[in-house]
Amino acid sequence: MDGSYEACAEAAAWLRARLREAPRVALVCGSGLGALAQELSEPQSFDYAEIPHFPRSTVQGHAGRLVVGRLGSAPCAVLQGRFHLYEGYSPAQVVVPVRALALAGVHTLVLTNAAGSLRPQLGPGHLLVIRDHIDLPGLAGRSPLVGPNDERFGPRFPAMTDAYDPGLRQLALALAPKELRARPGVYVGVGGPSYETPAECRLLRCLGADAVGMSTVSEAAAARHLGLRVLGLSLITNSAPGDEDEDGSEVTAGGAGPEPHPAALTGHEEVLAAAQEGARHLRALLLALAPKLDEPGRSRTRPDAP
Repeated sequence: MDGSYEACAEAAAWLRARLREAPRVALVCGSGLGALAQELSEPQSFDYAEIPHFPRSTVQGHAGRLVVGRLGSAPCAVLQGRFHLYEGYSPAQVVVPVRALALAGVHTLVLTNAAGSLRPQLGPGHLLVIRDHIDLPGLAGRSPLVGPNDERFGPRFPAMTDAYDPGLRQLALALAPKELRARPGVYVGVGGPSYETPAECRLLRCLGADAVGMSTVSEAAAARHLGLRVLGLSLITNSAPGDEDEDGSEVTAGGAGPEPHPAALTGHEEVLAAAQEGARHLRALLLALAPKLDEPGRSRTRPDAP
């Protein structure tokens, strides 16, 4: 199992031979969000184990299936489960599905995740529409683009200035149900699998991050390398632990005084439950977005692969 062009092209050819209609939009479901596939009409389903070179999903809340059908009017592929560095996969293996689907005809990628809030105004149940990201593994050399560059995927030094498509971001903010209280912000990707300490959360806030998670950034980098449009959506499931002074009261980042300590989730089961609570509103948003997702964007920088 590898992430080479040949491996991804073989996976794409396997899919094209079996699909009634090639997808043009792909949606990656984060923890607890796999029920989004239920919105597809005329679905075809494939276990990851069937698809050549696809890794195996090992995390609770990730079903490990690719479901292809129509989301509204858009031919769409839904990945019920993704892959993470903390599972032991290399960055190149993590992005095999993204690369394979791009070679199969996808031009737009929607990345969803369950994330922890780093800001008091961004509470559980809110939606962060990702404006930008901080890729901590990538900055440390664990990027899917490390190593010899294959020009068939994209250029050696892809720009990440507009990693997340501004037009799709504005549409998502405009169409989001009011229950999601959507706002734009910065997502920081970490390696995991342990949840962050209070000191780590202080650091991430200082870096300018609004939410933290253990996925998404590698997939976004690979997608932009391929020239795909990318929309990133973080469903906030918990508040990260905050600062405490010696008497246990909360201290704000600006030092303005004590605040109640936010509730912090400590288990993956709680994250899954919180994600499922907000998934209904997220499904409504994606159905409203579907027609626009199928419009090829101007940000694509490479010709369609054969």
